Amino acid sequence: MKTLPLHKLHHNLDAKMGPFAGFQMPLTYKGVKAEHSCVREHVGVFDVSHMGEFIVSGNNALAFLQYTTSNNVAALEIGDAQYGYIPNDKGGVVDDLLIYRLEEETFMLVVNASNLEKDWNWLNQQNQSFGALIENQSEDYCLLAVQGPKAHALISEISSINSIHQKPFTIQSATVAEAENVWVATTGYTGAGGVELYIPVNSVVKVWEALLREGAVYNIQPVGLAARDTLRLEMGYCLYGHELTEETSPIAARLAWCTDFNKSFVGDAIIKDEKAKGPQQVRVAFIMIERGIPRQGYILTTNDGASIGQVTSGTSSPTLGVGIGMGYIEYDYSNVGTEINVLIRDKNIKASIVRLPFI
Repeated sequence: MKTLPLHKLHHNLDAKMGPFAGFQMPLTYKGVKAEHSCVREHVGVFDVSHMGEFIVSGNNALAFLQYTTSNNVAALEIGDAQYGYIPNDKGGVVDDLLIYRLEEETFMLVVNASNLEKDWNWLNQQNQSFGALIENQSEDYCLLAVQGPKAHALISEISSINSIHQKPFTIQSATVAEAENVWVATTGYTGAGGVELYIPVNSVVKVWEALLREGAVYNIQPVGLAARDTLRLEMGYCLYGHELTEETSPIAARLAWCTDFNKSFVGDAIIKDEKAKGPQQVRVAFIMIERGIPRQGYILTTNDGASIGQVTSGTSSPTLGVGIGMGYIEYDYSNVGTEINVLIRDKNIKASIVRLPFI
């Protein structure tokens, strides 16, 4: 089990640690609800240094990424970012990712820690026809996500830039807490706004300490993976291994918006065909009408008990105070307002299909 460079600092903060994607990760410090609310109302900092960073560069970098990822990478200007996914050759998803264009022929791919080795092998296999330079710099960077309505005010105090003026889904280099060559990205996984800091590993301690010290006036708290999950679920963001898998259709997952259907890419014939015909099941969001908390794997049913789908993610929303979830359901039952049931402990508990985000 790997540990993060800040492992001792998390221990000193009495973090409850647990395994995730091969790492000992902070799950919570003061409790999920407190940390969740802090991000929604103030500012929180997440240590998500387990994420992977690949640098792709060279004359054929763009052509390689156009073929191996779903979105239109060519549309990125220097300093832009985009969300997309790595399709496999069977119409499923190898991983979802962020792509940053750092220079004209240099891109940074941020991938899920649980898929890092798989992604690395898959991309290198596809690269045989392109010859782009792919470097795994995951050990060189730490990633701290500073999220919440007060995040930009805090960053402006300890960095060489005022990130409030930085456009969403962009990235720029800055000095943060006297640490040089930090990438400041206006991306995140909470829906609460803020930045993600890609920090050289030897500088992460002083940046973390500065964030907690200078952020005290903004009621900052360190936040663990448990609240990160409730925050992303309230926004309806996909989580690999839940909403996305090697077998998941990106069309069923409602990821057509980050798919460029005008280009050729791995598995494009299957994905384009499903887009034309329509999927049999689609990802939906639902809110519990009756008391109950949905969990991954629970069956979704009709009023007469017929199985029509399955929950992929579920929790009790700290903001709404009710059970919420996402899952895949037969298309005919996917309309907003449709009442369904979640099978919880052999009982059909009423729920209703809603639009995303939940809040």
